[in-house]
Amino acid sequence: MDRDMSKMHSTIRELLVAAEQDFGAQDAFRYKIKSSADSGKKEVKIESRTYTQLKNDTECFSAVLAALGQQGKHVAIVGPTSYSWVVAYFGTADSGSVVVPLDANLPETDLCELIDRADVTTLVYDEAKAGVAQMASERCAKLEHILCMSEPHGIAKEQSMWELIGAQSAGFAYTPQPDQLATIMFTSGTTGKSKGVMLTHRNLAENATCLDMGLESGIVILSVLPIHHAYCLSMDILKGISIGSVICINDSLLRVAKNIKLFEPNMILMVPLMIETLAKKLEEAAWIPAPLVKAKVFGKQFHTVCSGGAYLNPAYLEMFKKYGITIWQGYGMTECSPVISTNYGDFMKDGSVGRLMPNCEAKVVDEELWVKGSSVMQGYYNMPKETEETLEDGWLKTGDLGYVDEDGFVFLTGRKKNLIITPNGENVSPEEIENKLAENRLVQEVLVRESEGVIEAEIFPDYEYAGKKKIKDIQSELQKIIDAYNQGAPLYKRVFKIKVRETEFDKNTTKKIKRF
Repeated sequence: MDRDMSKMHSTIRELLVAAEQDFGAQDAFRYKIKSSADSGKKEVKIESRTYTQLKNDTECFSAVLAALGQQGKHVAIVGPTSYSWVVAYFGTADSGSVVVPLDANLPETDLCELIDRADVTTLVYDEAKAGVAQMASERCAKLEHILCMSEPHGIAKEQSMWELIGAQSAGFAYTPQPDQLATIMFTSGTTGKSKGVMLTHRNLAENATCLDMGLESGIVILSVLPIHHAYCLSMDILKGISIGSVICINDSLLRVAKNIKLFEPNMILMVPLMIETLAKKLEEAAWIPAPLVKAKVFGKQFHTVCSGGAYLNPAYLEMFKKYGITIWQGYGMTECSPVISTNYGDFMKDGSVGRLMPNCEAKVVDEELWVKGSSVMQGYYNMPKETEETLEDGWLKTGDLGYVDEDGFVFLTGRKKNLIITPNGENVSPEEIENKLAENRLVQEVLVRESEGVIEAEIFPDYEYAGKKKIKDIQSELQKIIDAYNQGAPLYKRVFKIKVRETEFDKNTTKKIKRF
């Protein structure tokens, strides 16, 4: 196969047109459909759409928005990953309208609030989110049109997205400008109210295409992350399309293992929690020869995991190497479209979250990492105060503590907002302690905080593991782990309180623990 054929593009439209020219007849997407067999039983089949079909479908959707008088307005999309979702996304962006991807796991009232805050006039929804559409039709006064990805549900202002597409012809040729607003993407709100990040065509397209990662055209990617999230949109979808990959849609996190066998991917993008969960399962099969485990779990063709969204313990990199799988760890945030740095190919360094992207520069101010470049957002939608606090002379204050070495590799040490200030004035990064404690197999999740003047570790143990190892007094075993950590830690970083949880921590949809 040809090596990575991506060229840097400055608009999403430009990216899609180039991909269709280079890879027209190749499969762009594959996804499961259920059909009835002669026996009456439901059968799972794989449907596919080529790059030419993708471009035609998105142009028809652009024409739909124009016909509805919605060109240039704000269009929200809510639902799980699907081909329809992708068509709505590209069709909206390429028409010069603004895409507002919404987190399908949020409560209906929260989604309606975001629809209002983003000044949405058209809502595109999956049938699983019919309740959201119904509520929005009643509560969101600015909403003019509701488009269902499947059959309409009798909701006011509702029409069938695909019926409207079928009535149009491809060839809608609007040319968005690079610095034109393309999307308002809400942050996950891990530590407070979510903010609407304004990203331009240049932000997104250049971030996805500025780096040649040495990937082959035709590489098969299984998309498992929530599609509304910047990491999935940028690296699964935009990057994948730019290099002519085959993007396979995972229909449920509960069926990842089955879908790996079905689609036979070469690569998967994951967040660290997914990798950690998988690693623990692999540990249980450590007595089986690695090639057999690899073939059974991943398939012989699988070779790369891309990790992003949070810190990943370097120990996992070595573990996966045993199975012939390379982990590329990256770092980013929605405000940076989202990738700031990444390890890939031969450009990897232990302990680092990757080398700076070609379109990004960085500096350290009072231990905080600041970044600047073509991927940095315009600001937060209708939040001038928050924008002013985050942007300074084009520099984005990441909120992350760390440094950049002489080779351009980024190293993170913690979050500025999460710092614990001890009574004697010492700064302690809770992430540093959490990462140390999480190395123990019994610790499934951990959160470190200040409590009554001392450092406390709240731990959700791996109860399944404890059962297998016949650990009866979990509190006592966890205390031993704390004691072992404290022996090698300076006094101001020692953990003096421990709290054991019976349930998992609350998390956002990117599987980050909510701290506040």
